[in-house]
Amino acid sequence: MDTTKTDLNHLFMQLGLAYGENEVAAFIASHQIDDHTLLIDAPFWNLAQKTFFKEALNQDAQWSEVIDQLDVMLRSTRTS
Repeated sequence: MDTTKTDLNHLFMQLGLAYGENEVAAFIASHQIDDHTLLIDAPFWNLAQKTFFKEALNQDAQWSEVIDQLDVMLRSTRTS
């Protein structure tokens, strides 16, 4: 049984990004995507991060829900 935590901080850890509360908030505040861009196509991900997203979403893996949460957060911080 896999007991890996699947929250936002641990997702950032999986992605090789700073994963403290402040670092996650700063990343989200400074990175936005528009309604026409898929999360995996955002220009700020590297190839390994895009691959992780694709595999997790295609397999409906344990990370899918938190990846969806991140997607929403990156869209909701946009200004009109």
